[in-house]
Order: sequence, then C-alpha cells, then structure tokens
Amino acid sequence: MSVVSEFKEFAVKRNAMDLAVGVIIGAAFGKIVDSIVKDLIMPIIGAVFGGFDFSNLFIALGTVPEGVARTLNGLKEANVPVFAYGNFLTILLNFIILAFIVFIIVRQLNRLKKEVPPAPAATPEDVVLLREIRDSLKK
Repeated sequence: MSVVSEFKEFAVKRNAMDLAVGVIIGAAFGKIVDSIVKDLIMPIIGAVFGGFDFSNLFIALGTVPEGVARTLNGLKEANVPVFAYGNFLTILLNFIILAFIVFIIVRQLNRLKKEVPPAPAATPEDVVLLREIRDSLKK
C-alpha cells in the first residue's frame, strides 16, 4: 500500500474526522474559558482581595534600567528577564476550570448513554436436555 493511499484511508476514517472536529471545538472552548477566567473570575478575585491581579505578579531577574516602568509589560518591552509566576497562576486557573468543565460534560454524556443490558446467560446443556425429556414425556 502506498503512503498516499494509506494517508487517504486514515484521513477519511471517522476517527480522524472526529479528532479534527474535537481539536477545533476544543480550541474555541479554550478561548471561552480563558475569557471567563480573565474577564469574569479574576476581576472578582481582585475586588475581593483589594485590587489584587495575578497577571502582575513577577520577579525581575535582571537590573531594571532607569526610567522603565516596573510593570510586567514595561519590563518585557525593556528586554529585562522576568519570572512571571502570576501569568502561570492565571493559566493554571484556566486549566483547572477547563478540566472541571470537561469532566462535567463527560460525566453528563456518560449518564445519557443507554446502558445495554447484559445478554441473558445461556441455558446449560443438561437443563436443555432435561426440558426435552420432560416435554417428550408429556406427549
């Protein structure tokens, strides 16, 4: 089988198409969760903790030139190495929320699936033979 025909068979199969659709929807869903965290949750956390913002938590690892604003964006524009752990905390919170939402969705989908009842166990041969003997004696 040539590589082209093998690839065509792979790409046309339902699993590859489902994967592609899942990746596209997952990327869009990730953007939604990012917006939820950045635009809804973090401002509430900031209001509760008095203007606290995770994204501005950082440690400057180099010397800060004179006149450069001591903000994350200002230091990055001045090419000062920065340990931006606040950004990491925000992304970690995004992941936790996304993982929880996916867990809830999968859990609900599993509940909606109809459980297939197990097939009745096959009757043992000796029981079948005894039934045949009983039925023949009734005649």
